[in-house]
Amino acid sequence: MKVFSSAYTFDYSWEECSTANWRKYCPWNDKSTHVIAVDTLSRVVDPFTGILRTERLITCHQQAPAWVISLLGGSNTSHVYETSYVSPAEKRVTMCSTNLTWANILQVRETVTYQPDIRASSPGHERTQFTQDAKITAVCGGWQKIRTKIEEASVERFSENAKRGREGFEAVLEMSRRVFGEERAREQAKAH
Repeated sequence: MKVFSSAYTFDYSWEECSTANWRKYCPWNDKSTHVIAVDTLSRVVDPFTGILRTERLITCHQQAPAWVISLLGGSNTSHVYETSYVSPAEKRVTMCSTNLTWANILQVRETVTYQPDIRASSPGHERTQFTQDAKITAVCGGWQKIRTKIEEASVERFSENAKRGREGFEAVLEMSRRVFGEERAREQAKAH
C-alpha cells in the first residue's frame, strides 16, 4: 500500500468552499474536463445531527496507460463512488471515495476534508483548510515488485491530478465569489 497526503489552505471561507464543492465539476473548472458525469444517488439530512449525507457516482474519462489497457482490457471510462458528509454545526465537509473500475486490481480509498483554518484566518478574512489522503493498494496477484510499481505509478498520477484538482477548484471558488457577489449586489439594489 502507498499513501498520498496533502494539505492546502484556500483563501475562502468554509461557507464558500462547502457551497462551491457541489460545483467542482462544472464548466467553470477547466481542469476537470475528464469528468463526464456526476450522478447523485441519494441525499438525506439526519434529523438529529443535521448532517447532510450524499452519495454520488462520478464517471470519468481517464487516460490509462496503453500497456494497462492491453494487458487488462477495459476502457478509458472509469467510475468512482463518493459519499460526503456536510456538518454545518461542526463546519466540516468530509468526502470519502473509492474506485469501482478495476477495483479487483487497484483499490483507491480517498478522504478529503474542508474545515475552517482558524490559525490562518482573521476577522473578515476566513480561510479553509483542505486535507486529502489516499490509500492506494494493488490487489492483483503476481510479484510484489509489479504491485509496487503499479502503486508507485498510481501515487504519482494521483499527485498530478490532485494539483490540477486544487487549481480547478480555485477557479470555481473565484467564479462563485464573483457570481454570488453580483447577485447580492442586484438583490440589494432591488431592495432600495
